Amino acid sequence: MAEPTVDRPHIPGYGIPKSTKGTLSWSWARERLDRAIVYWMATAGSDGAPHLIPIWGAWVDDRWYVEGGPTRWKRNLGENPRMAIHVEFGQEVVIVEGSAREIVAPPQPEADVILAGYAKYKAATNYEADAANWSAGGLWELLPVKAFAWSSFPGDTTRYRFRTVHGAIGRARAIIGAREGLG
Repeated sequence: MAEPTVDRPHIPGYGIPKSTKGTLSWSWARERLDRAIVYWMATAGSDGAPHLIPIWGAWVDDRWYVEGGPTRWKRNLGENPRMAIHVEFGQEVVIVEGSAREIVAPPQPEADVILAGYAKYKAATNYEADAANWSAGGLWELLPVKAFAWSSFPGDTTRYRFRTVHGAIGRARAIIGAREGLG
């Protein structure tokens, strides 16, 4: 996946600088998304009612993956695929917005790459994800549209805008290309 475009968000009255000098790199935000254990996930049903929960997930190749059973957030995504996630480490914040889609039985090498993203839970909680659990669905992928990050608000507040690669073949090519240094 191509690096997102970096600029500043429009938040009148909060002192956000106009120039891009001092913005945070996407690698800075990505590192925090990679290492997070708990993500705050926001969804909304067809009636617009918000739903916010702490949940585990895996940030892999500029996509976020979450797994789970028949829950409210899963029903919401079936009705309204828009979602957002948030992670924070003290004053360091990353928020990602986009749309989600359910993935059924992801093919190789994609399944192994997603499982590698979940490996952080083995040491932290003794949980190990299993691709067999996704054979009938239950795995959702967040395709980012935009993200926001800061470590010293408002000075380094940064907005990222994404161009996404859609489809299983495009994702697999992007994953393989990133592994081989082509991404």
